Amino acid sequence: MASGAKPSSKLPIIVAGPTAVGKTSLALELAKRLEGEIIGADAFQVYRGLETLTGQPSQEILSAVPHHLIGFLPPTGAFDAARFVLLAQQTIREVFSRGKLPILVGGSGLYIKALTHGLADAPTADPVLRGKLATLSPHQLRQELRKVDPTTEIDLQNPRRVLRALEISLLSGRPASSLQGAWKKRAVSGFRGLLLVRKRPELHARIAENVRAMFEHGVVAEVAKIQEIGPTAAMAIGFREIKDLLRNKITEPECIQAVTLATRRYAKRQLTWFRNQFSFEIIDLTGLRDTHEILPLAMESLGAA
Repeated sequence: MASGAKPSSKLPIIVAGPTAVGKTSLALELAKRLEGEIIGADAFQVYRGLETLTGQPSQEILSAVPHHLIGFLPPTGAFDAARFVLLAQQTIREVFSRGKLPILVGGSGLYIKALTHGLADAPTADPVLRGKLATLSPHQLRQELRKVDPTTEIDLQNPRRVLRALEISLLSGRPASSLQGAWKKRAVSGFRGLLLVRKRPELHARIAENVRAMFEHGVVAEVAKIQEIGPTAAMAIGFREIKDLLRNKITEPECIQAVTLATRRYAKRQLTWFRNQFSFEIIDLTGLRDTHEILPLAMESLGAA
C-alpha cells in the first residue's frame, strides 16, 4: 500500500487488544489520517468520575478528534452489552452521516462481539435477580454456575461474566453455554478489525508503568470521592483494591502490586478472548513505542483486509 493512501473500504474499523497495548494512541492517529471519529468500546470507560482508574483518554486526546461513549454515565448507572450495541450502532450512523469514518477502540471483547455478531439470544438483565447474585462471593457464583451449566467454557476467574452466565441460565431455564454456542457460529460482517499484541514481558512492563502513573495522577483521591457506585462500575480493575487501601486494610505498595497483578490477569483474559472469538488482522507492536512507526503497519493491514 502506498504511503499516505487510504484503505478503500468504508467499513468501520475496530482497534482491539489487551489493556496497555497501545490502542488509544493508534486509534487517534488512524482517526487523524482517515478523517475518523472514535467510539469507545470499553465497559468501564463509560463512567465519569473514574477517568484515571479506567484509563480514559486525556483531555488532549479527547480534544484532538471527536470521541463518543466515553465518560458519559454516572458511576451508579447500569451498563451492559445490549445498551452498548444500541448506542454504538446509533453513533456509527451519526458518524457516517457527517462523512467521517467510525473507529471503535476498546478492550471489552464481549461488547465488541455483541456489536459484530449481534446480541446473543439471551434474556435481558433482571435487576432483582442480579441484586441477589451480587451478594454472592466469586467462589459461590462459580459453584452455582457449575450446578446449572456444568459444561460452561467461560472464564471462571471473571466474576462479571460468571454472574451474567448464571443469570442467563436461571432466567432462561437453559445452560448459558447452549445459547452462546449458537452465537459463536454467526458470521461477522460489516467491520474491519485490528488486534494489537505485544510480547508478554513488554506488555507486563507497560501495565506496571500505567498502574504507577495512575497512582501518581491521583487515582486514590478519585476513588475516595465516589460516594455511590453501581455494580458494573464497582467491577472496574483496581476499584476494590483502592477501597481496601482507603480502609487501611493494605498499604499503598501492596495496593499497587495488587492492581498490577489484577490488570495483568485481565489482559491475559482479553487476549485469549480476542484470539478465540475474532479473526482480526494481528499487529505485533513489540519493541515499538512511537505511533509513527505503528501507523504504517496498521494502514497496510487495513489495506489488505
